Amino acid sequence: MNPVDVALIGFGLAGRVFHAPLIAAVDGLHLAAVVSSRAAEIRAAYPDARALGDPEEAFADRGIGLVVVATPNDSHLDLASRALAAGKHVVIDKPFALTSGEARTLIARATGRLLSVFHNRRWDCDFLTLKRLIADGTLGEVVHFESHFDRFRPEVGRRWRELAGPATGTWYDLGSHLIDQALQLFGPPLAVTADLAARRDGALTTDYFDVALQYERLRVVLKGDSLAPADDLRLVVHGTKASYVKHGLDVQETQLRAGGNPADAGFGLDPRPGHLVLPGGRKTAVAAERGNYRAFYEGLRDTLAGRAPVPVTASEALAVMELLESAEQSAAERREIAF
Repeated sequence: MNPVDVALIGFGLAGRVFHAPLIAAVDGLHLAAVVSSRAAEIRAAYPDARALGDPEEAFADRGIGLVVVATPNDSHLDLASRALAAGKHVVIDKPFALTSGEARTLIARATGRLLSVFHNRRWDCDFLTLKRLIADGTLGEVVHFESHFDRFRPEVGRRWRELAGPATGTWYDLGSHLIDQALQLFGPPLAVTADLAARRDGALTTDYFDVALQYERLRVVLKGDSLAPADDLRLVVHGTKASYVKHGLDVQETQLRAGGNPADAGFGLDPRPGHLVLPGGRKTAVAAERGNYRAFYEGLRDTLAGRAPVPVTASEALAVMELLESAEQSAAERREIAF
């Protein structure tokens, strides 16, 4: 199979740090074009990729097979719709769109084309390790799952993610990762109760969330706080046989920001193992699985070759959108919302 030519739209944080290096590191994919005003940066980093000023140039290129939309959330519907109409397969950076309604519109327009969403934190080292501990029965039945994505950023930044508007703020930016992980592990909840807030001086959108998902026996708690000096707690998972506690976020984003290559030998290796806590308090370190964001694009390559299912389906990403919205409704109405 000849390599699939990929056009990346957007060369900001998502496009430059995540998508471009991951695409470039996957055999069978070729980063053929990047649509952005940052032409000099693109040429310096990826001399084989064409720097384009208009997405229509990518849509009109018959050699482009896959378009990756890594732009602000309010442009996802328009750009993905135009790419699909041009006959391209499409990947959208999370969250899927501004609303679940827009997500459904894109699904309807994707007939005969691959449509996926970049929920890359399915391949975090801690999440992969937890999946292994659940699958092999080490924890027993999980009865409490607490997942954090905390930061200490007391100053409000001048980024589109921190402006007022739909699908901005930490709930959509970070909460979408935690929701997707919870849904992958446990499926849809019965109900959701949420506290969403803008707590920093000058905050224009959500910078704090505390969201509880209710299952029959299991309770899932998702937390994100921009005012957390002690920001390294990642997971607290209690099972009927043991608990799993993890500090420290997956290292892949830090490595990518520093210019690391996903093909490097040390890429995705977690220097901070989690711990298994047995009844009575005995604690043992747990060997971490290797984080592997490249697996998303390897999976897409194999899907396009007819060898594997889509690594993240559009219906899975739609479920994330629906739960994001249910939590917003719960916070606004200060009540539990059936899901």
